[in-house]
Amino acid sequence: MPTPDVSDGGLTGIAGWAVSRMGRVPRPFLAERILGVVAHRERDARRKADLLAEAAQARLAQGYVPRHLRQAYAAELAWADAEFAAGRKKEAAASLTKALMLAFHRVAHLDNGASPLAEDPAAFTGPLRRSRTARALRKARGRKSPAAAPEAGRPVRLLIAHSNNANFLGPLLQRYEQDPDVELRLLNTAADPELKPLSGGVGRLVRHAVAGDGAYTRAAEAALRPHLDWADVVFVDWCTAAATLFTRVDPGTTRIVVRLHSFEALGYWPHVADFSRVDDLVFVSEHLRELCVAAVPRLAEPDGPRLHVVSNVVPLDRFARPKKPDARFTLGLVGTSQVAKDPRWALEVLKLLRHKDPRYVLHTVGSPLGAAGSAATARYHEAFLADLGPLEAEGAVRQIGQTADVPGALQEVGVILSTSVRESWHAGLIEGAASGAVPVVRDWPYFAGKPHGARTLFPASWIVTTPAEAAERILAATADEETWLDLTQEASAHASATWDPRSPLADFDRILLGGRGES
Repeated sequence: MPTPDVSDGGLTGIAGWAVSRMGRVPRPFLAERILGVVAHRERDARRKADLLAEAAQARLAQGYVPRHLRQAYAAELAWADAEFAAGRKKEAAASLTKALMLAFHRVAHLDNGASPLAEDPAAFTGPLRRSRTARALRKARGRKSPAAAPEAGRPVRLLIAHSNNANFLGPLLQRYEQDPDVELRLLNTAADPELKPLSGGVGRLVRHAVAGDGAYTRAAEAALRPHLDWADVVFVDWCTAAATLFTRVDPGTTRIVVRLHSFEALGYWPHVADFSRVDDLVFVSEHLRELCVAAVPRLAEPDGPRLHVVSNVVPLDRFARPKKPDARFTLGLVGTSQVAKDPRWALEVLKLLRHKDPRYVLHTVGSPLGAAGSAATARYHEAFLADLGPLEAEGAVRQIGQTADVPGALQEVGVILSTSVRESWHAGLIEGAASGAVPVVRDWPYFAGKPHGARTLFPASWIVTTPAEAAERILAATADEETWLDLTQEASAHASATWDPRSPLADFDRILLGGRGES
């Protein structure tokens, strides 16, 4: 775009108009282009960062991904680096925190069905790798002594920690509670009176790493040392506040193991944790590992953790129950509470099917989608309800809601859907396949076209790319009773053989216990 000779005052006025328009209209193409030009010409670093941040926040507040999001957070990082170079490290840490909160805003990566980070992780996180302040944040502090093997003659002392989310820990807790060679403790850092204040916000953790914080160091040491002195191994589920907190002190000879799920991969926590103090990092899928290493290259550096891919542990034998008579024409969707699950995609498939045969219905299992979280979520929720209303009026959709008896709910389901835009593994889909429902899996857009994703996790015959393809697969699979029954048996056999929980449990024995629990 041509840039006429405009005074600084004129630029300020133009920028104000652009920012105002970006906060008022859904598609401010001209305003975004003008803002890019103005920001490029702005010579005052603080004013430039404020201008871009204000515009970005205006778009995010509306529930849209700003066109200049990377430019905006990079401008804030530039200011952080200037403060850091001037010796004002606390101010630099505050600016870095602001940049992280902007870069990884949930609207940009979780609530819109797409993510600039997932699209090109190396490019999106490039400003963080180039920032001097961010380098100070991720500086490898290591440990004074290497992790040691557990003492012989006694059980392995295993501490499993999380921050208010134990959703995926059940099978592991059950296994190690019953193992006489393991002494198990469970720690919820978000409920611990000493640890909760230390892991309550990213700003304090950033300030501690960048500027130093003696009071925080002493408090973290006092709160964590008893746990570290007791444990041979600490396993932290979710790479969020709890995992980051454990990397803020030298773990001594205790081994630290962290499991990372897809939610964290799209957030700032992996950029805040000190992975030189993590011995092993576990991903639940290969495509998730690829995304994280591309976004956080230090994971693959020599002083980084050992990387493992271990699937979720899901006991599947309890899903082997006989199907109800009408299951053949019943679609199932387990989990609809997030925009990422994209239940509207399922409704579109259902509408296409009902044009051919009104016997097709959809059952949804789990907490329903709500409107809270962001403007993007609210907008999606409104559109979902508009799609859902006519189908519910026809009796075509039944929302079962949260239930303790998912195997029972799946007895009524003959076709199990995965309509998500992203998944790390999708337990609900695999549970459905184990129950004998025919799987129909959308090629998750966040990972479509990448080396690994839904296409490498599941059989090719399960994968579709559009609602029309999904409807075609379902019509073919359910064309007659014999065909459908053959496919249900095939799906159940594949799920039981491929995701036998004994395999990931043996992997965890190897990683957590050094193989002592293998049998």
